[in-house]
Parts: sequence; C-alpha cells; structure tokens
Amino acid sequence: MLELKKGIDILSASGGISSIGDARALLADRLAPSELEKLSRIRTEEALLKIANAVAMCEPDSVFVDSGTDADAAFIRSKAVELGEEAPLSLDGHTIHFDLAEEQGRIVDRTFYIVNPGEKTSVMAKTKLRDEASAYVAEHMKGIMRGKTMFVGFFSRGPVGAVASTPAIEISSSSYVFHSADLLYRNAFDRFDAEVDRRGLFYTNVHSEGPWRAEDLPKARVFMDRAWQTTYSMYCTYAGNTLLLKKGNHRFSVDYATYRRPGVELSEHMFITGMKGPHGRVTYFVGAAPSGCGKTTTAMAGTDFIGDDLAQIWIADDGTVRAVNPEAGIFGIVQDVNRDGDPFLMQVLREPGEEVIFSNVLVHDGVPYWEGSGEVVPDDGKNFQGDWFTGKKDKNGKSVPMNHPNARATVRCTAIGNYRHDEAENPAGVPIRVVTYSGRDADTMPSVWVAKNPDHGVAIGASIVSKATATEIGVGQAVRRQPWANEPFIPGPLADYMRSQFAFFNSNAIGDDQRPIMAGLNYFLTWESRGGGGDGLLGEKRDVKVWLSWLDRVAHDEVETLDSPIGRLPKYGDLKRLFAELIDKEYPREVYDKQFSLYVDNILARLDMQEEAYRKEDNLPQALLSVYAEQRAGLQALKARFGAVVTPDELASA
Repeated sequence: MLELKKGIDILSASGGISSIGDARALLADRLAPSELEKLSRIRTEEALLKIANAVAMCEPDSVFVDSGTDADAAFIRSKAVELGEEAPLSLDGHTIHFDLAEEQGRIVDRTFYIVNPGEKTSVMAKTKLRDEASAYVAEHMKGIMRGKTMFVGFFSRGPVGAVASTPAIEISSSSYVFHSADLLYRNAFDRFDAEVDRRGLFYTNVHSEGPWRAEDLPKARVFMDRAWQTTYSMYCTYAGNTLLLKKGNHRFSVDYATYRRPGVELSEHMFITGMKGPHGRVTYFVGAAPSGCGKTTTAMAGTDFIGDDLAQIWIADDGTVRAVNPEAGIFGIVQDVNRDGDPFLMQVLREPGEEVIFSNVLVHDGVPYWEGSGEVVPDDGKNFQGDWFTGKKDKNGKSVPMNHPNARATVRCTAIGNYRHDEAENPAGVPIRVVTYSGRDADTMPSVWVAKNPDHGVAIGASIVSKATATEIGVGQAVRRQPWANEPFIPGPLADYMRSQFAFFNSNAIGDDQRPIMAGLNYFLTWESRGGGGDGLLGEKRDVKVWLSWLDRVAHDEVETLDSPIGRLPKYGDLKRLFAELIDKEYPREVYDKQFSLYVDNILARLDMQEEAYRKEDNLPQALLSVYAEQRAGLQALKARFGAVVTPDELASA
C-alpha cells in the first residue's frame, strides 16, 4: 500500500516555507497587486503553501496567475509569441513551437519516481531515493526562473464534479506550456477549492525549461513524488516532459485508483469514443494502445468522439461502467494524418477558425507540412533541426526527415467535428460497453477478437506488445511488452495494478446486462507474415470503423461468433456486409482468412514470452497464469488436429 505524505516534502524543504502565515507574507511581497488579488480567491491553504514554496525555490522575476478569463488566455498566447516559444503561422490562431532538436520525446531515461526506502515500484520503473532526489531538485531548481515569469494555473483533470476528476496546479516558466494547458485542460480556478474538498486531494506540478539550451539537457530530469503527489521537471521543452498535468499526473491517478479505489476506479491510457449503431443507438468504447499504434485514429473513427489519450473510469451506482476524459484537448501525432483517414482532424489543421499549436513539423512560407499528409510538400523550409532541404544529412550522414516522427498538433476537442461536447462535459460520464486493447503486431494476433470473460479480457490488456516509437527517448527499438499500454505510467508493482484490473472487471457492482465486453484489436498484420506477397498491411485506416461496428454488434448480442482458445472471432458474412455498408469496400474471403486464421506457433511463442516475464513479478495474480494455461492447452489441441495454421472454417468445424 502506498503511504501518502511520507518523508519530507521536497518542495517545502527546497522553498523553506512551512507556515501559512509565512506563505501569505512571501506571496504578498513577490506578487503584483493584480496577481495577488486573483490568488486571494484560492482558500486551500495547502495549495498556497505549494505555490509560495515554488516561488521561493525558483525565484521568478514575476508571477502571473491564470484565472481562466479570456484576458488571461490572451496574455498567455501573446507571451508565447513575444518570448519566441511560438511563432505565428499563416492561418490566424495557428502557431509553431520547436522543441530542442535533441529533445523530441519523453526522456524516459531521465524520468524517475521519488521513493522512500523500502517502497516497492514496478520492476520497469526508474527510481530515486527521496534524499537523492531532494538534493538534485534543491541544486538545479533553485533560482531556475530568475529573469522569467512564473505562470500558475488551477485545472481539473476531467469535468468538474465527476467522481474520478482530480484538481491540479500547474506551475511553469514556459508560456508555451501554459498555452498548451489552456487548450488541453479545463481551467478550474473558480471551483478549485470546492473540487479539493470533494476529491480530498490535488496534484502539484513545477516545471522550468531554464535557459533552453541543448547543453543543459544532460541535467534534464522529470521527477514524480508519489507520496506528495508533486512533479518536478527541469531543463525540458517537449510537452510530454513539461506539461505535467498529462502523463505525470496520470501516474498519480493510476496510484490513486490502484491503492485507494481498487475494484471501483481505473485510470487508463485509453481513448473514449462512441459508435452509432442500428436504430441510432450510440455504444461507447474505451481503448488502450501504445503511442504510434492508432489510438487517435481509432478514437476519431467514432461518430461520437470524447477523447483520444486518457480515461478515468469508475463503476456508477446504477451498475454501469462510466468514463470521462481528464483532458479537453488533443496533443496528437500528425505524421500520417490525412484527409482520407482523419478528415475531422485535417479540417482543423488546414482551415481557419481554431487555435492550433504545431510542434516540430516543417514550415514553409508560414504553412506547416508533415509526412503522410497526402499533400504536395515543399523542398525546403524550417524544421526541428533548423533550415531544411530535401536530401539534408545530419552530422552522422543520416537523412534528416522533413518533420520529426513525433511532431504534434495541440487543439481543443471542441474544434473536432465529431466531438460530443455535452456528453464529454457531463460529470456523470458516458456508459462504456466495449473495452479494447491493441499494439503493433505484424504476425501474431488476428485483427479483432473478443475475450471469453473478464479474466481473459484482463489478459488481453496484460499481453499487449509493440515497438518503441519516436515518442520515447532512451529505449531500444525491439519488440517490447506494453501491458495495458499503460506500463510506462504504472508506478507500483504490476501485480498490484493487475489485481485491481481483475477486481474491477469482475466486480459484482457491475450490472449483468451492463458488463463491458473486452476485445483485442490489431491493425498491423502484414501480407508477408500471412504468407502473401509484399510487406504491406492487410488492412487500412478506414477499416477501423468496421472493427468497432462489429464489436458494437457483439456487445448487443446481434451477431454470432466463432469460438477459439483466444476468444470469439467474427464470421465472414457479418464483416463482408459491414465493409460494404459502412465504407463501401469489397472484403475478399482471402483477406478474411489471412486476418482470422490462428497462427498457433506464433501465439504460443507470445504466451511463453509473456509468462516468462510475468513470473518475475512478486505476488502475481494466479488468474493471469490460469488464462495463459487454458489458452495454451486449447491451441495445442487445435494444432494437433489441424496443424500450425488453423483457418476460420476449421475453427467452425471444431
């Protein structure tokens, strides 16, 4: 069990302010009257102590309080341009931000959990003992904001008043970070105190980019103090390392759900989207996928989009599973975003009327460009490496792409054509009927399959694999295990997190007619891996709508399925009809057979890999190993009867 407020509070130790009286005195001395008046409306004393200590530690020249007004938002936008953190593009409201060339993703090799002696964490986590981390913060964040403005904001990670929403404070010297926060999160300045009282806690985040120089990157760190629910980030520019409301606070929410609300609440790296089905009904999905594995595309394939990255999930009193998006915007990868696969997002990126912050794309004559857009692109411009031209090489002779693969666009969800604002802002959340898990899998699992029961569903999530992507700096490029696509953000032992998953999805509090189905998705099967010619994918982006629509029919018991050891598979006739009706596409039987034949040896090897890794975990729930054993026995029996490749027809005959 994680023990909160254990050990020294590093922020208080570094700032030296211990009483509310001293905090108020320092704030009165350091803040301009206008900002002090704003801050006087915040009554939560612990929050004021956090802010005062951040001021004392970082020593900014001035402090700006973002109270959520249009005037404050306009000030932040203007400062981002004035300070050179953003530059205007040709469309009004569109800007470009370039991160340091050497910092184009999450610095996972320099990201640490702050732990107390004897505190258990995930075996995949990097940790620093509290005393060591405290010394580093005191050395490197003391005075880091000299000559700068400190921005202070009060946000809600989720609709205000929702069961699983949590208030948070963001503190940064970066106007770009604050502009991003205003697009991505709900400003809760007026409701902050009430939300702290309702939830019983808040998160605190302190960041400074410092001098914004490449030579400082070796000193860059992201620290997450689990016991004091406070993050620290220094010498970073990329939003995944600096906008700590996002993945930094997501980690705290995972802890909260795992240790304070086990079996009742989940905090997941998941999209939320709805699909209209027969008779106009809307079925809501949540789905996990590692970065670069189609999560945003899947979310936006829905007719009723809610969110593309994170989900707070709980069991409501009426027996439904409910979810809200902790964010109100999208920080999405733009590479391969195009009008065919992503029409709603492309409309925002290519037409006036909405705020967009681009990062690390190519800019030519004020227009942003990226690979995979389906557009004619220029031969030169400015990108994350500076001046760029076709054929440019780096110092090692490697070609410099026109945009970084992790280039992003930040937009409000309300800009997206299929966004359902009323449902997304409803504190009651949306009812979830389908849970999906997917990775980047070229040769093993079928395109879609449904778990037999909740235990098998949890096992699908536990067994996600992928490859490291451009989102992460400091990891290898081999195939990697990606449990629940949440593994980088699970602070505690995976066994604890897994136990909470089994408890949640098997909970008796979920109504029998409301229990979500749990499924696997795989968009990355190749012709080559299935014995065909070429190495292209067996499907394309627009197929996503078919897979989701089939799952909608399964959730409402409207289609029959094929039973298999790994779960329930679709029948050809149902898919052929959905392909024709939904996307006007032929669906040859040959493609179906390649997508849904079981390549038994590949699946058995995957089970062996997962089991070998999980057996290294202490106190692993036996339920997972039981699922693996059941699947292994069923697959071996099929192989003995039909051989190493089992077709759908053979499954039907079995």
